[in-house]
Amino acid sequence: MNTVKVNKNGCKMIAHRGLSGIERENTNAAFVAAGNRSYYGIETDVHVTKDGKYVIFHDDSTGRLADADVLVEGTDFDKLRSYTLLDMDGTRSRKDLCMPSLEEYISICKKYDKCAVLELKNAFAKKQIYEICSIIAAMDYLENVVFISFCYDNLVAIKEKYPQQTAQLLISYFHDNLIDMLQEYNLDLDIYHEALNEDIVHEVKKAGIKINCWTVDDKERCEKLIEWGVDYVTTNILE
Repeated sequence: MNTVKVNKNGCKMIAHRGLSGIERENTNAAFVAAGNRSYYGIETDVHVTKDGKYVIFHDDSTGRLADADVLVEGTDFDKLRSYTLLDMDGTRSRKDLCMPSLEEYISICKKYDKCAVLELKNAFAKKQIYEICSIIAAMDYLENVVFISFCYDNLVAIKEKYPQQTAQLLISYFHDNLIDMLQEYNLDLDIYHEALNEDIVHEVKKAGIKINCWTVDDKERCEKLIEWGVDYVTTNILE
């Protein structure tokens, strides 16, 4: 499968879970595939493990992709890393398809000069959020990270300690007090693309808020969103 080129017109394209239209999502292979293409950023998901480490995986449990079904946040890091993930053809023949560490993901983003769009899965303790930031800062890459989360408090915690850090609230729909919520902590928006229309995009942009939209795999829809003025498009396969 090949990526589908779109007219970006200045919009920043984000590879969803790495280039997940080609390689298994949220693996180093998917991150490298995105790194080797024209994407501005590489999006992924981070969980805290039972033993307090940080692992890259989307779901709360491993059963959809791994050769065992356990809770990610109820399992130690080394055990999670031992699982072989399904390849795109449904086989488990590639031992390189395992859950990456946070450091591996950041290293790949840094090597290929890509923005790291990092989703904080579930609610984190402030101590954990600040530890994640410290790990990335020690790798000299924190200024190249955009934090995203459905948990508003996660983003508030980041802004309290790192007020200049870029952070986007993940949300499925637009509601009346959303702009006020975002402006209170200088947050941007990461919204389900079908919740957007031209008027909403105009309203949000008028408020000085940047818009990311997920997950857009239709070329015509993507180019319409870009025409309306969204700042980022998160996609599995468009480039």
